[in-house]
Amino acid sequence: MAKRERVMRMSVEQPLWRALTGYRVLTLVYAIGLFVSAYDEVARPWVAVGYFAVLTVWTLATLPRVANAASCTRRFLAVDLTIALAGILLTRLAESPERIDAGAPTLPSIWTAGAVLAFAIKGGWRWAAFASTLVAAANLVHRSGVPTRDTVHMVLLVWIASIAIGYVVEVARASERTLARALEIEAATRERERLARDIHDSVLQVLAMVQRRGAVIGGEAAELGRMAGEQEVALRTLVSGGLVPVSRVSEDAAEGAVVRAVEEPDDSTGPTGQVDLRVLLAPFAGARVSLAEPGAPVSLTPAAARELTAAVGAALDNVRRHAGEDARAWILVEDEPGEVIVTVRDDGPGIPEGRLVQAEGEGRLGVALSIRGRLRDLGGTAELISVPGQGTEVELKVPKDSSASRGKAGQR
Repeated sequence: MAKRERVMRMSVEQPLWRALTGYRVLTLVYAIGLFVSAYDEVARPWVAVGYFAVLTVWTLATLPRVANAASCTRRFLAVDLTIALAGILLTRLAESPERIDAGAPTLPSIWTAGAVLAFAIKGGWRWAAFASTLVAAANLVHRSGVPTRDTVHMVLLVWIASIAIGYVVEVARASERTLARALEIEAATRERERLARDIHDSVLQVLAMVQRRGAVIGGEAAELGRMAGEQEVALRTLVSGGLVPVSRVSEDAAEGAVVRAVEEPDDSTGPTGQVDLRVLLAPFAGARVSLAEPGAPVSLTPAAARELTAAVGAALDNVRRHAGEDARAWILVEDEPGEVIVTVRDDGPGIPEGRLVQAEGEGRLGVALSIRGRLRDLGGTAELISVPGQGTEVELKVPKDSSASRGKAGQR
């Protein structure tokens, strides 16, 4: 079954760009409204009309530029801020000194803050401080070095707000990168555990069998068995070692943090995407393995059914290896309202206390990964009860919530 790549993109700043787009349009309408309401008092209205014509065309034509950080280039920011500063300085040409001294607003009014906020979202608080300082200087020139209280308040508000937003954006970007790395490490860990389970269920068991049979046969087969034993130890050490290296933490920071994961699509066997667990467990039944199951289908998602079946297979392998070829095993399937319970019981000698911990320390991860690891990935549990001389019982529980099972299994 072909695998597909799943891309998860996380961008905290993207909503800020969308808000900035709306802000620029609204403040344009507001600035034009202020001018129209005081049109009769403006000394040279033609200057203001010409500026607002340029500002309107620029604002509407550059809306895609402020849609994301990638489109908002440095050149665009420079031109955008220049238009804002030019509007502030042109106010002295359009307005009379009396109206300026009375506290008349500049031509771009609060539209200027949008240009400064673009700097903040794009480059952080340092860029915001640079842009807001230029705006403050332009306002001082406009007021001939004697700003009014309203001008001081507006300049300080823009300066503080833009720096605060720039700082928040920097913190958000750092958090995104940290989260992306954590998700990739988690994905790598799950993939390692999945590979370890598969290797344990196939390669390691074959090598162990070759080692045992070679020792029994003797001669060249004994040497082959010895080599197989060495490779088994080396492979167990490898699969129980460190994490798989992270392939890629993030891509273009302008688009937000990126995490890539490879998932296997569920091979649905019906319109509901469910499979009958009884069909998958039926091959285990034999002369020494008894299977007790409900009369009705036991439905699970394909991923959950596969993993649960593999866990049952691992439990039966442990019975054959540790309880002996003559040991009997029983599989009981219970279909409860909220979960499926599969119990594997044998009549072997049981497991000595502390043996599982010792085996895990030696790199023998049959129970830890092939059984418990699979059930943990599905959101279920695996309980092992063993009394020396009375056999071993493994109880596997898987929730029937298909969305939860599918999501957890898909992260492998």
